[in-house]
Amino acid sequence: KKDIPVANFTIHEIHCSRNLEVCCYCRESIPKTEMKNHVESEHVQVTCKCGMKIEKSLLEDHEASACPLRPAVCQHCDLQLAFNKLHEHESYCGARTERCSGCGLNVMVRDLKEHPQVCG
Repeated sequence: KKDIPVANFTIHEIHCSRNLEVCCYCRESIPKTEMKNHVESEHVQVTCKCGMKIEKSLLEDHEASACPLRPAVCQHCDLQLAFNKLHEHESYCGARTERCSGCGLNVMVRDLKEHPQVCG
């Protein structure tokens, strides 16, 4: 996958065919002596805490952006909980009321950010 001077191409090709192998999973050139370790460390299937089986090399991204059990923070109370519980919690949490110190009305938490524009 790199440019090789024409004068060195034949020797380079022989060297590569003896020493390198293309990984059947990621198509990267890996030294033959390291292929087993590469497959075991990068492409072995692991189970996420959510139960999904995924390649080890993809687990970090899955846990950060796709896992339903990844940590998430409620926009109303800053409580940290699992992403799959966030919507239900925010619906309940945002419907709670707090007394406005300006006008004295009870205002739903989800409306607190816009309320100062209404009450002045």
